[in-house]
Amino acid sequence: MNNYHDPREFIRGLQQILISDSKRIGFLCGAGTSMAAEMRDKDGKVVYQDEKKIKAQPLIPGIKKMTENIINNIEGTDYKAALAIIKEELEEAEHNNNLKLSTFMLENIISSINLKIKGIGRGNLCGLNKEKLISLRDYIQKEIKKVVSVHDNPKIKLQTEDFLYSTLATWIINASRKDPVEIFTTNYDYLFEIGFESRNLPYFDGFVGSYNPFFDPVSVENDLLIPQWTRLWKLHGSLGWEYDKDEKKIIRSRKSDDDGIVIYPSLLKYDDSRKQPYVSYLDRLCSFIKKDDGVLFICGYSFGDEHINEAIVNSLSQSKSSTVYAFIYDNQIDENSPVINVGKRSKKMQICANKVALIGGVFGDWKLKREPAKEDFDFIDQYFDRDAPIPLKDKGKNDEQSVLTGLMKLTDFKQFTSFLLSLTYPSNTENDNRKN
Repeated sequence: MNNYHDPREFIRGLQQILISDSKRIGFLCGAGTSMAAEMRDKDGKVVYQDEKKIKAQPLIPGIKKMTENIINNIEGTDYKAALAIIKEELEEAEHNNNLKLSTFMLENIISSINLKIKGIGRGNLCGLNKEKLISLRDYIQKEIKKVVSVHDNPKIKLQTEDFLYSTLATWIINASRKDPVEIFTTNYDYLFEIGFESRNLPYFDGFVGSYNPFFDPVSVENDLLIPQWTRLWKLHGSLGWEYDKDEKKIIRSRKSDDDGIVIYPSLLKYDDSRKQPYVSYLDRLCSFIKKDDGVLFICGYSFGDEHINEAIVNSLSQSKSSTVYAFIYDNQIDENSPVINVGKRSKKMQICANKVALIGGVFGDWKLKREPAKEDFDFIDQYFDRDAPIPLKDKGKNDEQSVLTGLMKLTDFKQFTSFLLSLTYPSNTENDNRKN
């Protein structure tokens, strides 16, 4: 017997969570959120993937597509042979067959190369000496930086009136919550920063100073330092982060000639002098979930980082009232999918895919319990796309059987931000009275 989850009840529950300022709200955003942002040309017009203009070009490609593009463009038979060996090694090291195909991704590749560089000595590994391994790693990292640095591309316009990340900033400002919104992201780009600054939204990312801002782990833990500023924690690093070899610390730099590259957590784990800020940010994620009344919304994250997955599940087990809502933009999710298997490890984690969901430990399809009343049509159509009605045989051409199943729209980060912006909140005066 199939199980079902009513999207109407689910959405009304989300509204209640978000309208009340008693809940601590956080977001964990992955590559899918950058993909949800539409690419605009220099005149602000949407760039489409095809001539029919059905689907917009994503501002930044997903990690799978980015990996394919960068790896396929690497020249040299020795480099290609080395990458083939690394691919085999990564797949052999992954014991979960469902995850083997997703191991040959940029971060894992760079981590593997870096480990070889540290242990190679004067010999060869994968047919490459130390200098060539360093050259391969540096090339991949610089190519990533080129792809992600859309803010430096004169052919792309970011700051349009409806820029996705500006919309999110507008919601944060309007919501006027008792506790600051915390955003954890695995993305390297500047999209959050650009969106927030376009709306004059103050935020804190753990770096302090003005000449060469440096990472300060103590300030990450101190909620009293700037209590109302939005938090932005970039778990996998960021463009412009640089390792100062002399001072042995992470600094933030926007120099155009800066060769300091995105910092990867898998790299940092093997070098104590570089393990910050990844460790502090991951601890902060755990702390956010462990505290009571926390709600973490996961958007555009494919659960490909097992360290983050473990942190979420373990922290939920230590929390009395925190919950996680994960929105997965995927039509192919089934009960045996890796993301569902992660969700099954805690009943406090709700996994919401396009057509199915895991809620309260129960896996099922999205399906309305009953035909909605006329006054509910507009509300439901905003967030749930019902399947087409089924024609009935031997009936008139207008006789059709209504279908209550369909597709949850909120798995699209653009739709989710629109949902947030549609919420209405008590006036600032009422919020201030509650705080006092």
